[in-house]
Amino acid sequence: MALAAIALSPQGAELDRRWRRQKSTRRLYTLLGVALVFGALVASLRYADNANAGSLFDRLPHFFDFTSWLIPKDWNDVWRALFDLATPNDNGTEATNYPHGRVYLFGSVYLPEYFDLMLVTLNVALLSTLIGVAGGIAICFFAARNTMPNRWIRGTARRCAEIMRAFPEIVIAGLFAAVLSIGPVAAIIAVSIHTVGALGKLFYEVVENIDMKANEGLQAVGASWIERMRFGTLPLILPNIVSYSLLRLEINVRASTIIGAVGGGGIGQELKLAISRGFGPKTLALVLLLFVTIVAVDNLSAYLRKKLVGDQAFDL
Repeated sequence: MALAAIALSPQGAELDRRWRRQKSTRRLYTLLGVALVFGALVASLRYADNANAGSLFDRLPHFFDFTSWLIPKDWNDVWRALFDLATPNDNGTEATNYPHGRVYLFGSVYLPEYFDLMLVTLNVALLSTLIGVAGGIAICFFAARNTMPNRWIRGTARRCAEIMRAFPEIVIAGLFAAVLSIGPVAAIIAVSIHTVGALGKLFYEVVENIDMKANEGLQAVGASWIERMRFGTLPLILPNIVSYSLLRLEINVRASTIIGAVGGGGIGQELKLAISRGFGPKTLALVLLLFVTIVAVDNLSAYLRKKLVGDQAFDL
């Protein structure tokens, strides 16, 4: 009865009118937002169609034409290409001469070419991550507000981290590949620079959220700034550092693969060549190896993070 009285009262009617008006306004704004997004999408597609040399919309019906060369006549050739085994379908060309890329270790024992290239990519990712972790730790103490009171030093450290992560790895790799020539060195430099910037930001945000009592205690007994960072701050953020570093390793494996397409070496470069030359079995073998490796690295990294920081950190 009380609710009915409120609804029938002048105050209730006014509240109902305002609520309906607000609801209508929200619906109008939602429709306008959807219309703007749809208009931007149409405009972007038109621009892409005009800018694309092959005409985007005219080429859409041929989107899956690549399957004509990607699907092999003999599916066993995928495994032969992956493990550098001879194929009865060898026609004397590079496309079917799978044993040609073997990396002999000793005698007749060899490492398949694509496994060797995958190791190069993993080494690039691992070394870049180690360099990025070291650089990120060095930056975070200077960039955090609670460990560096000098705003000029703090601002400089933050700007350095921003500059290093501002450019994608592939752009940096292209620049260094032009200077240092094609190879894994350019990829290591590019991924390391971006990793230092990205981890530096994550680390100093962790530092700004720690309890400063241990740091203040060390300062009270006369410890230097470096000693306070080493013994009062670093132990508190170490689990987060390890967790973020493992997460970054996953990202760097994928980044190292992509960078291979611009001359960074490793499996990415071979994948680009296989696609551009139309080597179907080799392309599928590379994609299969890449997929299995990335899944394995992701799961291993997630397992180690859970062991280090506990399952509760992953609960929603």
